[in-house]
Amino acid sequence: MDLDLFVAAHRGEWERLETLLGRARTPRRLTGAEVDELVDLYQRTATHLSVVRSGGPDPALIGRLSSLVARARGVVAGGRAPVWRDTTRFLREDFPAVCYRTRWWWLGAMAGFLVVAVSYGLFVANSKAAQLAVAPPEVVRRLVEHEFADYYSSNPARDFASQVFTNNVYVSAQAILFGVLLGLPVLFVLYQNALNVGVAGGLMAANGRTGEFFGLILPHGLLELTAVFVACGLGLKLGWTVIDPGGRTRAQALAEEGRTLVVGALGLAVVLFVSGCIEGFVTPSGLPTWARIAIGVLAEVAFLAWVFVFGRRAAAAGVTGDLHDDLRGDVAPTDSPAPLVGATVR
Repeated sequence: MDLDLFVAAHRGEWERLETLLGRARTPRRLTGAEVDELVDLYQRTATHLSVVRSGGPDPALIGRLSSLVARARGVVAGGRAPVWRDTTRFLREDFPAVCYRTRWWWLGAMAGFLVVAVSYGLFVANSKAAQLAVAPPEVVRRLVEHEFADYYSSNPARDFASQVFTNNVYVSAQAILFGVLLGLPVLFVLYQNALNVGVAGGLMAANGRTGEFFGLILPHGLLELTAVFVACGLGLKLGWTVIDPGGRTRAQALAEEGRTLVVGALGLAVVLFVSGCIEGFVTPSGLPTWARIAIGVLAEVAFLAWVFVFGRRAAAAGVTGDLHDDLRGDVAPTDSPAPLVGATVR
C-alpha cells in the first residue's frame, strides 16, 4: 500500500473529525447533521486505522489515528461520569433531597426529643429525690465538678474525635435500620438519648453549672443531635412505609425507601465527621465559650441551609435520593400499569 497516497486521500476526513471532536466538548454546538457526520467519520477512521496497521505500519500515523478513534469513541459511545461529578451530585442534590423529603419526620423527632429532655432536665434540677435516685451525692458531685468537663479532654483530640464519630455513626445506624421494625425501636433510641441529655443537664443545673453544661454541649451538640434526628426521621419514615406503602407494592416501596437510606447514611457520616471534629478539637479547646458556641451555631446553620436550600431545589426538580438508573438494576415487567405514586425522575 502506498502510505503517502493513502494519507493524502483521507487527511481531509481526519482533520474534519478533529474539528468536530473539538466542537463536541460543548455538545449543544453540534447540529444534528454534524452529529451524524461525526459518527460516520468515526467509523471510517476506525477502518483506516485497521488498514494502516495491517498494510503499512507507521508508528506516528497509527498513534494519531488511535488517538482520534479513542476520542471519537468516547464522544459517540459516552462514558461513565467522573467520580467527582457523582460526588458533587450527591452533595448538591441526593443527600439534601433525602433530608428535605423527610423533614417532617426528623423535625417531629427533634420536637419529641426536646420535650422529653427539657422535661427530665427541669424535673431533676428541681427535685432532690430525683437527684438521689439518679446517683449517690458523691457520684453526682464528681460528675458536676470535673467528670462532665473532663470527658471532652479524656483522650488526645484526634483519638477522641474518632471515638465520638464511631459512636455517633453506630447510634445513627441503629436509628435508621430499626425503622424496618415499624419504627418502634427508633422511638426507644430517641428516648434514651433525650433521657441522658435531660438528666445530665438537670444535675448540672441543680449544682449551679448550667452555663458550663450548655457551653460544652452546644458547640458540637447542635449538629450532632440534628444528625441523630435526621437518622431517626429516616428510620420512622421507613417504618411508616412498612405500614402504608402508598400506591406502590410493599416490596417496591421498601426497596425505594431502603435505597434512599443508603444515601442518607452516607450523608450523615459526613455530617457526623464534622460534628466529631468539633467535639474533639473545639469543645475542649481554650476558646472563649461564646466562640465555641458560635462555631457550633455556624455549623448548624450551614447544615440547615444545605438541606432547605439545595434540598428544596433538588426535590422540586424531582430528585428523591434513590439510586440512579445505572446503579439501580433492572425491574421485571408486570402485567399491570406502574403506579404514578412514587414515580421518580432520578
